[in-house]
Amino acid sequence: MNIKITVSESAEENGRRAAKKIAELIRAAIESKGRARIVVSTGSSQFEMFSALIKEEIDWTRVIMFHLDEYVGLPESHIASFRKYLKERFVSLVPIKEAHFVNGEGDIDKNIKELTIELRKEPIDVGIIGIGENGHIAFNDPPADFTTDEAYKVVVLDTKCRMQQVGEGWFETIDDVPEKAISMMPKEIMKAEHIVTVAPHSVKAKAIYDTITHSVSPDVPATLLKTHPDWNLFIDDDSAAMLFGK
Repeated sequence: MNIKITVSESAEENGRRAAKKIAELIRAAIESKGRARIVVSTGSSQFEMFSALIKEEIDWTRVIMFHLDEYVGLPESHIASFRKYLKERFVSLVPIKEAHFVNGEGDIDKNIKELTIELRKEPIDVGIIGIGENGHIAFNDPPADFTTDEAYKVVVLDTKCRMQQVGEGWFETIDDVPEKAISMMPKEIMKAEHIVTVAPHSVKAKAIYDTITHSVSPDVPATLLKTHPDWNLFIDDDSAAMLFGK
């Protein structure tokens, strides 16, 4: 287990520190390979990180981006669409070479097949992987499937996951939250050469505590990250509260 944990006083500082680490890893990949391939997370926990990352000195024309998940049947125009989120908060603000989005509309099987082909053309250098309030990674709610070799699958979202989306303000009620999503699978996530997790805020305290203190289990999907050879975890005082008794 090779975890590097950084605790910051605030979500803003946490985001800046995480962005510096992500930028360092991206620049190293560009220097050694001529390009960097990254997977990014979304959600309110990533706001500060993206705000800082777009200010880092990176040759974005050499960066290829993928992302983790998207709701099934949700139009891109919806405020909760992760495609919309990434285009507004990241892709439209830097001259990125390529951006490959998870598309939950239309022919889902075709979308997954085409995205998988692009994803597996070359290894992923940096995976920016969040942790949900229920301990999920991407939309792999407990008990997560640690065995499938598929890159992306349609998954059913549990109640706690759907309530998190309401709590973050993306939907008005749980009935408005789609029941299914396309998600990158755990084994695929773990193929990234480096993983950086950005997980601030008090609502993540229990998930962070469970991730670090529990043995590796599909019941706490984020525990799988502890088996990665290079996992960098960035948390703030609020999300670290249970872990360090603050």
